[in-house]
Amino acid sequence: MDATVVKTGTEGKTWGGGNRPLNASYGKLMMWFFIVSDALTFSGFLASYGFSRFKFIDSWPIADEVFTHFPFLHGVDAPMYYVAFMTFILIFSSVTMVLAVDAGHKMQRNKVVVYLFLTIIGGLIFVGSQAWEWATFIKGDYGAVETKGGKILQFLNTEGDRVAIADFAIPIATAKEKHTEGNGVWYMEESTQTSFSYEEVKAGFLANENLLIRSQELVPDMARLRASELPEDKREVARLERSYINLDATGEKAIYNREIGVQKLMNDGKLVVEGANLKHNEYGTALFADFFFFITGFHGFHVFSGVIFNLIIFFNVVIGTYDKRGSYEMVEKVGLYWHFVDLVWVFVFTFFYLV
Repeated sequence: MDATVVKTGTEGKTWGGGNRPLNASYGKLMMWFFIVSDALTFSGFLASYGFSRFKFIDSWPIADEVFTHFPFLHGVDAPMYYVAFMTFILIFSSVTMVLAVDAGHKMQRNKVVVYLFLTIIGGLIFVGSQAWEWATFIKGDYGAVETKGGKILQFLNTEGDRVAIADFAIPIATAKEKHTEGNGVWYMEESTQTSFSYEEVKAGFLANENLLIRSQELVPDMARLRASELPEDKREVARLERSYINLDATGEKAIYNREIGVQKLMNDGKLVVEGANLKHNEYGTALFADFFFFITGFHGFHVFSGVIFNLIIFFNVVIGTYDKRGSYEMVEKVGLYWHFVDLVWVFVFTFFYLV
C-alpha cells in the first residue's frame, strides 16, 4: 500500500511522505527533542549538586544567610525576598506567553504583539536581576578568614549577628607597592587583593573583646556525648567541641567562645576572603559557589537566549510575517522553549534556595 503523503505548505516538503509523528509538525517535534535532551543535561547538573551537598552537608552555606539582599534596601535583612520576586516574574512571563500562543491560534496579531512584549520584558527583568545577584554574591558584605585547611571563619558580635571585617580591622602601614603599568612591573600577576590583609583583621579581632568566631560547619552530635562514652582517641576532639557556646543548637553553625576563637584565628588563619569566586567563598565551602555560578549561569544563558528568540519572533509578528503564512506556529515553538526554561528554574530555585 502506498504511503499517504502529507502536503500542507512547507510541512509537505519537510516530511516528504508518511504520516506526521504524533500529528506534530517537524519544527515542534524537533523542539521537543531539544527540550528532552536539555532536561537530561539539567538533571545531571542538579543531581551532581545534590550529591555534593549531601557529602558536605555540615559545611554547606545556608541560603537564608547568603541571599539576603534586595536592591535599594541597604542594610535590610530580606532573606529570599528578591529571589522570590525573580521567580514570580519568570512564572508571570510564562502566563503572558500562554496568552500570546492562544492569541496566535486565533490570528489576533495585536494581542500577540502585546503579550510577547510583556514576555520579553519579564525575561529581561529576570536576566538583569540574576546579574545583580551575581554581582552581590561576588562582592560579599562581611568578609571572612580562610584557614590553612580551606575552612571559613566568620565574625560575630556577642548577640550573634555577623560583623563585617571593615568594622573592626585595624589598618597597618606597609611599604608594599601595588603593581601597576606605571611602575614597570604591571605584567606580574598578583593574587586577588582584599580590602584588608589577614594581619589587619587579626589585629582588629584581638583588640575587640566583643567579637566571636563562627565556623562554617554545624555543631556535631559528638559534642553532646560524655567523654566516657567516646573512644580514647576521640576524647580530646570532644573536649574542644564542647568549647562551642551553642551546644544546644545542634544543626546550626558552631560558634567558638572567645578563647578558642583566638586560637583558631591565630593558629589556623591564612588569608582574608571577601565575597565569592571559583576558589574562595566567604559563606562556606567554595564548591557551593562553583555550582551556583555554573548552574544559575547556564540557566541564565537559556533565559537570555529565549529573550533573543522572542525578540526575533516579536519583530516577525509586527511586520506580519505569520499573517502571510497563515499560521503562528513559530510563536508556539518558542513558547515551548520558554515554558521549559521556566520549569527548569522552579527546580533550580528549589534545590539552591529552598532545600
